[in-house]
Amino acid sequence: MKLVVDAHTHTISSGHAYSTVQENAREAVNKGIEMFVVTDHGPSLEGAPSLLHFANLKAIPDEIYGVRVAKGVEANIIDYSGNLDVPAEYLRRLDFVIASLHDICIKPATIEQHTNALIKVLENPYVDAVAHPGNPVFQVDIEKVVKAAAENMKLIEINNHSFDVRKGCEENCEEFARICCKMGVRMICSSDAHISFEVGSFDRIQRLFDKVKVPESLVLCTSVEKFEEYILQKKRRLNLKRGN
Repeated sequence: MKLVVDAHTHTISSGHAYSTVQENAREAVNKGIEMFVVTDHGPSLEGAPSLLHFANLKAIPDEIYGVRVAKGVEANIIDYSGNLDVPAEYLRRLDFVIASLHDICIKPATIEQHTNALIKVLENPYVDAVAHPGNPVFQVDIEKVVKAAAENMKLIEINNHSFDVRKGCEENCEEFARICCKMGVRMICSSDAHISFEVGSFDRIQRLFDKVKVPESLVLCTSVEKFEEYILQKKRRLNLKRGN
């Protein structure tokens, strides 16, 4: 399976990442990545940009060095009711929104509370996917989370970076992939790059997908056309919901 879209990358704007959008684009070309999403951290994470940063992402070209660039955010979940640190009026302007639990922003609690947070986030019309949901620090009821993704036509992220920094996530990530296959829920693939050299790094994801025998039809990142069609359908759905 060839992965050509990186759905979760950071730039120097995140405060603890070390490359610019242009540097990420250059590395994408080197890796054969045809599209990436800029998903800098929401403002409640120390060092992250203000909301103005996300309001002005339109300044970034849609294509750099021949690589498609989508504008997004990694919003922080700030309570176990699924509220985010980026308001709806900013989220609606973006191409792609992922949401995640970080222990810097919210204290780990119970499996039930973690699960409820992700379910509520997946019910948010502006959120496309939950990021690194296999993190054992925020253990969830995996089947319930994937079911919520299925019911809301949302996505589950498999995060390559997690295998290095979120120790013990392997079993959870495998279970997410297996249940996504069982329920027909689509997945996105992410390097979660914090420096340009990590853009398009999917080695651990590839091994997991081979092990689980994930079908290409359930992986959104195998085609720019597939990924952009998802974004277009989402925007149409939001316009209908707002009566536009």
